[in-house]
Amino acid sequence: MRHQLSLEIPLVYNDRLLQVVDSSIYTSALPIDCARIEVTVPGYVSPVAITVTRDFSRFLNSCDLGLQTLDCDTQTLPLPDGIYVVRYSVSPNDQVFVEYNHLRMTQAWNRYYTQLTDLTLGSCEPEEDVKEQLRQFQLVRSFLEAAKAKVEYGHEPHKGMELFVYAQRLLERVGTCKAKSL
Repeated sequence: MRHQLSLEIPLVYNDRLLQVVDSSIYTSALPIDCARIEVTVPGYVSPVAITVTRDFSRFLNSCDLGLQTLDCDTQTLPLPDGIYVVRYSVSPNDQVFVEYNHLRMTQAWNRYYTQLTDLTLGSCEPEEDVKEQLRQFQLVRSFLEAAKAKVEYGHEPHKGMELFVYAQRLLERVGTCKAKSL
């Protein structure tokens, strides 16, 4: 018998928070000691270790992740989009662990939805230029979902990031250009 460690990292639209939830199945035959999560932020090589307890649900901010050291009690900085490596372990931590690549896209999704609200839509058939913009938004959405799939399920983080960067460029074009020039 052994613990079956598992984490959920849900989409959070608050750009200042990353949520990590314990979804593990624990056996009563073994102790649960020294539980911790280690998070490596995009662009960093060293993880930040955070002590947790069984069945935790933690919201992490820029101070928790070592990105901010001043004014943590008043205002935290937004967390960057990108690949977060999240590892959860219990004692013995070098043997009992699970690790995930999580593609955080909170800022991209917030921008997507903000730009989508700028479209002039009514309860009847939209004009052709608006239809084209909707098609472009659907293409952006597909690329964002494909990027996440490549990183988290296909275990191809570099390919996923390429798709993510491309989706961001598409989103920028959709937001700044007329549909006919796309």
